[in-house]
Amino acid sequence: MDTSSTSTYTAKLIDGPLEGKTVATAFLDSGDPQPRLELNVEQGKHYIYSRGAGLEFSADDDDRPTAVEYRFIETVFE
Repeated sequence: MDTSSTSTYTAKLIDGPLEGKTVATAFLDSGDPQPRLELNVEQGKHYIYSRGAGLEFSADDDDRPTAVEYRFIETVFE
């Protein structure tokens, strides 16, 4: 499967309050995975996750990952 034209990947939340959850996430315009995610969970509250080291590819010759690990950083209250 050619993922070079795929515009999204799966963000795997590996710790924190959303541990074990996954989120469909768009690649940056450059084609790279997002360096951090801000996930709204309630009005006035969101979680910050930062990209981890784990990457998954559907084939050895894929340019873009199909899944990327993210680690919990903090909860922000507005």
